[in-house]
Amino acid sequence: MVFIRRRQMLAGLGTGLLFSAQVRALRAATPRNLDEKPKFDISPFQLGVASGDPAPDGFVIWTRLAPRPLELEGGMNRNRPVLVDWEVAEDEKLGHVVRKGQALAHPELAHSVHVEVAGLRPDRPYWYRFRIAGYDSPVGGSHTFPLPGASPARVRFVAAGCQHYEEGYYTAWRNIANEPIDFVFHYGDYIYEGPDSKGRVHDMNGRPFQALRRHAGPECYSLDEYRRRYAQYKTDPDLQAAHAAVPWIVTADDHEVDNNWAGDTDQDGTPPEIFRLRRQAAMQAYYEHMPLRLSALPDGSHMQLYRSLRYGTLMNTFVLDTRQYRSDQVYGDGVAAQGPDVWSPNRTMMGAAQEQWLFDGLGRSDTRWNLLAHQVMMMNLAHRHAPQGELLYSMDQWSGYMYSRRRLLEFIGAQCPGNVVNVTGDAHRHFAGDLLTDPARKTPVSVEFLATSVTSGADGVGDDDSFSRSVRRENPHLKATTDQRGYVLCDVGPDVWRADLKVLDKVMERDGRLSTYASFAVERGQPGLQKA
Repeated sequence: MVFIRRRQMLAGLGTGLLFSAQVRALRAATPRNLDEKPKFDISPFQLGVASGDPAPDGFVIWTRLAPRPLELEGGMNRNRPVLVDWEVAEDEKLGHVVRKGQALAHPELAHSVHVEVAGLRPDRPYWYRFRIAGYDSPVGGSHTFPLPGASPARVRFVAAGCQHYEEGYYTAWRNIANEPIDFVFHYGDYIYEGPDSKGRVHDMNGRPFQALRRHAGPECYSLDEYRRRYAQYKTDPDLQAAHAAVPWIVTADDHEVDNNWAGDTDQDGTPPEIFRLRRQAAMQAYYEHMPLRLSALPDGSHMQLYRSLRYGTLMNTFVLDTRQYRSDQVYGDGVAAQGPDVWSPNRTMMGAAQEQWLFDGLGRSDTRWNLLAHQVMMMNLAHRHAPQGELLYSMDQWSGYMYSRRRLLEFIGAQCPGNVVNVTGDAHRHFAGDLLTDPARKTPVSVEFLATSVTSGADGVGDDDSFSRSVRRENPHLKATTDQRGYVLCDVGPDVWRADLKVLDKVMERDGRLSTYASFAVERGQPGLQKA
């Protein structure tokens, strides 16, 4: 996204003559096809606002102009670049504006706006909005992070994801909007790429149920189809409220592109060069709809998503990407026994460059805690279909990439024992447990909190189904699991990390009741979960 400082430049020049270099800069920054007098008969801010990737001096603020979100080009009939005003203030009523400017909304990026606001004070709240053609966006709230050397007393955040539009109301997001937290980590599956289900869907165990809402359109392959899917999801008022409440740190998983994709491989056997075209469209649409920095702008079918963010001396967050660089899944990409292929050093979950980046970052980290924020389960969970059947593992999780898993856990055990916590998702259940390098070593080197889905799987069946019983029986390092919808709330202090597994009693009806299924704590230097 190109950012425009035309207004600030003009204001700073007063009534004097413009220098030729400044005139050239203004001309270069303004496209020849700029729509200088955009007109709308309805607010173009139908998709709300968002902020993300906070730093001590600022954050990204986002919106997308789409007066009629499900129409082609979002209903932007004059499909040309337009200038959008933005402002950031120290109060919710925006009476004390501290930063303002203009940004170009390009049709090439679906008229999305990504402004990297800088020059703000650390560790304090801010509010922001956009304006165009007499229309104001909703007001969003954000928060800067503390300075690197500051010592905050705590940080609170929520981990959530897997929000299938057809399978429930976004009650979890409404509750998250009301939580007193510093940020949201969205682990992925922001959209689901599949076609309109015609009202017929199935949960993770194959049980059929009636879809609550229906996708608009077929399975997503083209850029227009992915754009429409994001627009449909973002019209939800509960999701908009959570975006407007606090900054988000986001990463993508599989359904932003295609179920269980891996590197250049999809689940259908599409030639890699063809699949990369789909991936390119999907990643562009993802960037267009997320509060991401310019560094994440896709380059063809590649998108830079792994990155780190520091919260004073309290916590380093390492956001991982376990889709773009992984090897293809083995043994049919389902559940299977762990044959020799899962241990092969020729197969990778993160790729060599990302792994080295992570090891270097963890090795240098001097914060009290290190958060590994990623997509899929790291616990090596076994279950059986029958009491005497063979032990089965997911080939899409780290249990299908045991060489990569062991390298990472051995590094954590040797270099930063007792201060690494993994927060993941994708499995549509809550899981909490210890991370062992291998079953023979009983001492954990880290812990994991896997956040259940926001809606995917509908209301769920609780914690006494056959899978729950089997997985508890076979895995003593697993401390809790339940098939309900919700999110994980983490409250991190210098010495204790607490996590609450939040659940809703229903999502197929509105106003489901929120409760805490279980709470755990881990003490710094003592890896291993304790009931809180």
